[in-house]
Amino acid sequence: MAKQDKKQDMGSGSIPSLMLNLAIPAVVAQLINMLYNIVDRIYIGHIPDAGASALTGVGLFLPILMMINAFAMLAGSGGAPRAAIAMGKGDREGAQKIMGNCFSVLMIFAVLLTVLFYAFAPQLLRLFGASDVTLPYALSYARIYIVGIVFVMIVMGLNPFITTQGFAKFSMLTTVMGAVCNIILDPILIFGFGMGVQGAALATVISQAVSAVWVLGFLRGGRTMLRLTVADMKLIPEVIAPCLALGISTFVMLSTESILNISFNSSLSRFGGDVAVGAMTIISSCSQLVTLPLQGICQGGQPIMSYNFGAGKKERVKQAFRCQFLACAGYAGLMWLLLLTLPQIFAGIFSSDAVLVEYTVWAMRIYMAGIFSTGVQIGCQQTFMALGQAKISLLMACLRKLVLLIPLIFILPFFFQDKVFGVFVAEPVSDIIAAGVTAAMLFTRLNRILDKGAGERA
Repeated sequence: MAKQDKKQDMGSGSIPSLMLNLAIPAVVAQLINMLYNIVDRIYIGHIPDAGASALTGVGLFLPILMMINAFAMLAGSGGAPRAAIAMGKGDREGAQKIMGNCFSVLMIFAVLLTVLFYAFAPQLLRLFGASDVTLPYALSYARIYIVGIVFVMIVMGLNPFITTQGFAKFSMLTTVMGAVCNIILDPILIFGFGMGVQGAALATVISQAVSAVWVLGFLRGGRTMLRLTVADMKLIPEVIAPCLALGISTFVMLSTESILNISFNSSLSRFGGDVAVGAMTIISSCSQLVTLPLQGICQGGQPIMSYNFGAGKKERVKQAFRCQFLACAGYAGLMWLLLLTLPQIFAGIFSSDAVLVEYTVWAMRIYMAGIFSTGVQIGCQQTFMALGQAKISLLMACLRKLVLLIPLIFILPFFFQDKVFGVFVAEPVSDIIAAGVTAAMLFTRLNRILDKGAGERA
């Protein structure tokens, strides 16, 4: 009976209350998930006599990390909304089959990526801007992390299926347990056992393994509405293809983040050297304080919008979007103020190197100048995903990074005497333009999408 009440609540409960119940645990989970990488970087940045070089080296692994996450979310972010829409239509069996197919794809990705990245890690890290000084640190971290790719796939790819059923607190516990393990193990392995960056990587792999066991245990247990079974893991093209088509926009967002990081690092290495690349590592970590909670807010809104879209309840979809949009815009605006007024505090968390901190403070004020607009951009783009609009979502995902930001990273330095300034200023220019276009697309198309969905249901 409890399960039925939860399911019915999506279609009839108070939207603000549902948003709070789903979004708060999701935001907390995203913040805690962020600790996997940020805690590593904080400890690494304070390794005696090697902190700055080690931090820069680990930062060079970020493009590979982003690609791993991108493949996990290709299945997870595409499959979970499809499952929620199916549940809204009363097709629980179909929703369960979607989850099983996504699990199979995740395991295929895990095998392929582990072999590929382990074999070519040295060449890739050199391509990303590693120097003779930073390569040993980058490679030591990468090789250990890559061995644990399968755990990342399970956690990131299947956890959305827990959230989309309304079990937001259980989804949050997935990352809480892993993060607590990581925070405990990091200082023990890095400093206690003297393992340095290898200890940081091993702590993360162990932590992800703990979270993966929790996810599989829950989805195979009796409390879940969608149960992970072997029978549903047989790949069926007509089941998995729509999921991957919808997930491609998130995949593009994350994979282009990898390309974006490579572009930043190569340009900054050319114009500013290792200190500029180190500053970018810190800035990337700080930007996650904005983007990951925004994704958590949208994870709270997605099940509500997807379920009610599948049920043909247009007004509830609109109300959920309004709540999500205001929450995203408000949070991004608040973080914009904090990052622009207190950059020295954020930079100082990651490094005790005075030169690196001073450089980061200057660069952060440029890079973060337009980050207030990301709340609008992410809130609208994720709404397209929640409503199953794969093509538009993909287009908006490509706009900011592929069409605007990556070209501007290489073009704008030619227009400024300070080339590094030109590289960093590409970010706010792209943020503001992309937010305006994405919002305009959603507000002009939302009614049409909802009317079409209602017509298809009828």
